Amino acid sequence: MTTQKTGTWRLTVRTDFAAAHQLRHYEGKCERMHGHNFGVEAVVEGGALQPKTEMLIDFKVLKTMLKEILSGLDHCHLNEHPAFTERNPSSENIARFIYKEMEQRLEGSGVRMKSITVSEKPAQSATYFEE
Repeated sequence: MTTQKTGTWRLTVRTDFAAAHQLRHYEGKCERMHGHNFGVEAVVEGGALQPKTEMLIDFKVLKTMLKEILSGLDHCHLNEHPAFTERNPSSENIARFIYKEMEQRLEGSGVRMKSITVSEKPAQSATYFEE
């Protein structure tokens, strides 16, 4: 008896934004206000291509969704953003915030969030995903 395999497509888009933040309770220099050019990588996946275009979702649509979310974070003091007035604006929490926002925008599209990665520098990043 052979098992039929099903395929999954995974798409990735990358962009960045600039913002300042202060890490509460850090007990180091990052507790003072400082800024980053945050890199953001969004990964989505799905098992069915759109019949007409034979694409999972247009990259342009994904980039537009991501840029809409990041426009609210770009060039702001993240501690003053409603998502981070109580929660620390760490890379981990920024990644979770972006993930949740993208997940809402993808609802009903047949495409699901896989992960969001936020980097403060090329050599360090935080990834949020749900299982």
